[in-house]
Amino acid sequence: MERRIACIAIDDEPIALSIITQFCKRLGNIDLETYSDPQEGLDAIMAENPDIVLLDIEMKDINGLSIAKKIGDKTVFIFTTAYLKYALDGFDLDAVDFLHKPFSFDRFRTAMEKAERRMEYRESIGAKNYTIIVKQEYANVSIRVNDIEYIEAMENYAKIYLQSGNCIVSHNSMKNVMSLLPPANFIRIHRSYIIPVTKIASFNKQSLKLHSGTTFPVGRQYVAYLLKRLSAK
Repeated sequence: MERRIACIAIDDEPIALSIITQFCKRLGNIDLETYSDPQEGLDAIMAENPDIVLLDIEMKDINGLSIAKKIGDKTVFIFTTAYLKYALDGFDLDAVDFLHKPFSFDRFRTAMEKAERRMEYRESIGAKNYTIIVKQEYANVSIRVNDIEYIEAMENYAKIYLQSGNCIVSHNSMKNVMSLLPPANFIRIHRSYIIPVTKIASFNKQSLKLHSGTTFPVGRQYVAYLLKRLSAK
């Protein structure tokens, strides 16, 4: 249930990459690629658009600052360096954090949590006009995700309830619908329900209530993820 995060780390010191690899394994939800060759790392970033990039600064062939300038807006980055003199340059480039080597696991975890919050904020801003297209009978219907009140499973269909009171019934599995939605803005709380995070008024281990007053059961297999994700908000 935990969200997987695509991450690329670039550092020309193998020991530094080994430490980052160990720390990412401890976090558990990071899909990490490491590169000791800065150019190869940059090529991978441009091709894959990862969620988070961990960047050393002083490297043999390419300065990490120059790599950061080429990263797209959808990727957030953290500098990892032994040189404090670069801190100001790093924050001028809108880095999420600046990890001064050698850094502890707790410090690394804090930086990664900040990066996740930055990702979620950007996604929530983008979601205001974000639309998905689903099939209803023989027509393709465009839906603004901000207009979705909640989504309910009905056999092999998904019923998408809108704030207007209308309901769109699409021949789609809940898994497929969830894949269309911005992950920072929706959460599955039950095999039969997907809920917009911003519309949640209260929740506990048994149930969840929307601002509209509608109440839903929380599925047993979703409890841990729900509590972990929403308690961090």
